[in-house]
Amino acid sequence: MGDTGSRPDSFSSRVSDPGRFLVLHEAAEDVLDELTERYIVDRRETKEPVGPTAGAEVVRIVRLMPRTPAAAPLSIAFTDFPGIVLRLGRWFFESSPDCGCDDCAEDPVVLVEDLRARVTAHVEGGLWERVRRGVTGSWLETRLIGPGLRITRQAPIDAAEARAARREGFAAAVQWAPWPRRAP
Repeated sequence: MGDTGSRPDSFSSRVSDPGRFLVLHEAAEDVLDELTERYIVDRRETKEPVGPTAGAEVVRIVRLMPRTPAAAPLSIAFTDFPGIVLRLGRWFFESSPDCGCDDCAEDPVVLVEDLRARVTAHVEGGLWERVRRGVTGSWLETRLIGPGLRITRQAPIDAAEARAARREGFAAAVQWAPWPRRAP
């Protein structure tokens, strides 16, 4: 899943109360339970090493895969900090808290609201992704659009990943479908 926000040793001296972010774990658990009840998905839980290969942190990861291939998966990694890494679709990643230090003063309540807004936009079909070619190489693009939410990101992508993505249909923009709901 990439770097989950492992913190350098000097970081811990700038954080007076990392426990204030435990609310992210609780909110993520609630979101996953709500989605599992409301949508037709398969839920898988694993413990995996993530981050740099030397000294990789082993974290719990919960994945929800809609039972329709047109809808994108969602996963949440629960980091030891405590924090989370949200992954939507193929390339949308977001660590929360972004930093967590006292200087940044990130508000856990706002982070929970952001998590819920991103998940809602995703399950309603607001995520699209694509690979585009540039003069200096390939780039991936992601957009997440929902009520009061518009996030656009671009990043370089290595040639092998770009070729694989193009073979899977990401040369043109792929808008992921809304998740299928369970019958009431």
